[in-house]
Parts: sequence; structure tokens; C-alpha cells
Amino acid sequence: MFEIACSKPLWRDGAAAEAAGAPPIAVVHDAARAAAHGPAPGPAPATPAPGGERTEARSRIMPRERLLASGAASLSDLELIVLLLGTGQRGHNVFDVAGSLLGHFGSLRAMLDAQREEFESLRGIGPAKASTLVAVLELARRALAEQLEDKPLIDSPGAVEDYLRLLIGGRGYEVFVCLFLDVRHRLIRTEESTRGSLTRMAVYPREIVRRALMLNAASLIVAHNHPSGAVQPSASDRRLTRVLRETLALVEVQLVDHLIIGTQETFSFASHGLD
Repeated sequence: MFEIACSKPLWRDGAAAEAAGAPPIAVVHDAARAAAHGPAPGPAPATPAPGGERTEARSRIMPRERLLASGAASLSDLELIVLLLGTGQRGHNVFDVAGSLLGHFGSLRAMLDAQREEFESLRGIGPAKASTLVAVLELARRALAEQLEDKPLIDSPGAVEDYLRLLIGGRGYEVFVCLFLDVRHRLIRTEESTRGSLTRMAVYPREIVRRALMLNAASLIVAHNHPSGAVQPSASDRRLTRVLRETLALVEVQLVDHLIIGTQETFSFASHGLD
């Protein structure tokens, strides 16, 4: 058993942005009265200034139309989240809810890494919308996994890193995962071998070797995350890599790489001689 530790966590502070929903604009027109007596007396309606409340309200109803006309790439992050949420809850305008999500998490990546309970703790997000947001992340993971199954992973290091960042990059605790590969370096299965705390995790090389034999794997890629965001390997990370490589070699299974996944960066032992 090896216990590996990551560097001291860097805490991120995100303040939730809250904004009051724009009031509905109601227009009442009495056709019969206008026909008989002409328009009712009163001040002429003010022309909204550019960027004013009415211009903003008008722009807020256009994301779906803009997507149909120009494609999803033309939409802002806020508009995409609005389309995903569909509607707001009573007393919570959907645009304000979307803005609060971005303000709270600070980025789309951090938002997609969140757990369902964290979504539900925010105003305007109930169980249904939280489930939708979590489902989007899971669909993205599965789509990347399918992409990996179609090609040799040894030829697709960028796709592997993207998949692992999405899988474990945003976890608030350490996770050790194994990607078991066949003789053509295609993905057989991804398994989470163990979970740890914020800074420590126990890894059992014997169990990893046993699973490789059970799955008839010819090689594997292992990875773990550093919740601190720093990706430089510790002495225990290096020792674990050596032990895994040597132990797997005894049963003719190749350790292709050991990756350390941060929030933005990735460290590859293979790129540094697998030492």
C-alpha cells in the first residue's frame, strides 16, 4: 500500500452574483375605445435608450432564435446556460439564475465539475435543474470515453488528458483511476481504484495488477488528481510510479503513463521518463 500526498490546497473563493429579475412588460390596448374616441390622453411613451431596460429585456428572449440562425457557437456562456435551464423558478428570472451560476462558480469548467447538492444550494436551482446540469457533465464524459474507445490511446494523449480533467480534475478530494487498455491500446474500461481525502490517498498496487489480469489488459494508464491544482509530483508519487511499472512488468502488463491532473495543468510521467 502506498500513501500519496498532494501539495497544500489552494482555496478558491467564489461569490454568488444575485440580481433582481426584470419586471414583466405589459401592454394593454382597448381596440373598441381607440376606434370610437381615438387614443387615450397621456404622455407619449418614452423611447428606450440603447442598452436600457427594454433593450435588455428584448435581447433576453433571443438565445434560441440566435442559435437557430447562427449556430450554438454564436451564443455566450450565459445564453447557453439559459437554454439549458429552460425557465426560471417562481420569483427567479432564468437569466439571473444563469448569471448567478457563472458568478458563483467562476467558470463553466468549475460549474460542470460541481455536484448536484452544490447546485441545489443556489437560489433558483431545484432538484430538476440540478439533475439536468449534472446529466450534461455525464454526457460529456461518456462522449469522450466513446471517442477514446475508437482509437489507440497511445496516439491520443490530448484526448486522454481532456477526458481525465473532465472525470477527476474538479474533485475536491484525491481520486486514483486506471484506464485498462487492450493489445492495440484501446480503452477496455475506466475504473476508480481508490478515493482519498483532500491531501492523502492510499493506493494498492496489488489490487491494480489483479484487475489488469481479470480484464485481460495488455497495458494501462493510471492517473490521480491534486485538488490543490498544483501538478508537480511528490516523492511518494514517483515511488508509486516505479513500483507500479515494475510490478506490472512481472505479469507482462505495460504501464503506459501516470498522469497527475490539476484544475488547469497535467503532469505526465511518460513525458519525463516515467521515473
